[in-house]
Amino acid sequence: MKLFIDTWGWLELRDRRSPRHKEVRSFYDNIQRHGAIAYTTDYVLDETLTRLFSRLHFQAAEESLDLIQQTISSGFLRLEWITEERFDLAVDLRRRYKDKPRISFTDLTSMVVMLELGITDVLTEDDHFIQVGLGFNKIP
Repeated sequence: MKLFIDTWGWLELRDRRSPRHKEVRSFYDNIQRHGAIAYTTDYVLDETLTRLFSRLHFQAAEESLDLIQQTISSGFLRLEWITEERFDLAVDLRRRYKDKPRISFTDLTSMVVMLELGITDVLTEDDHFIQVGLGFNKIP
């Protein structure tokens, strides 16, 4: 299984006060045990870390950063970088979905990566991934 982790997924995983923290944590632990590969991007981590450091105490946010780096080092999480080519494809999507102005550019870059890598499942609560009609599934 390939799974893309969106900002919402990271926030739910790391903020115990979040409404779906336990559910998402259980799902995440389960897929990790069963050999799934998770993906995220530098843009998603930028959003995630900005929000975690503003929501949590510094020590908890720093621990989150350390855990993300450990999952990258372990090979469970693959960090995809938004290259110039990926950026340009996200610009094309931005123009294509002009009727959906609320989709963030970060989400568009995530969609580009997901399409490129053949990933359909995304750990998110964001309906934008469904609204674009590209075959993505919100998980859990």
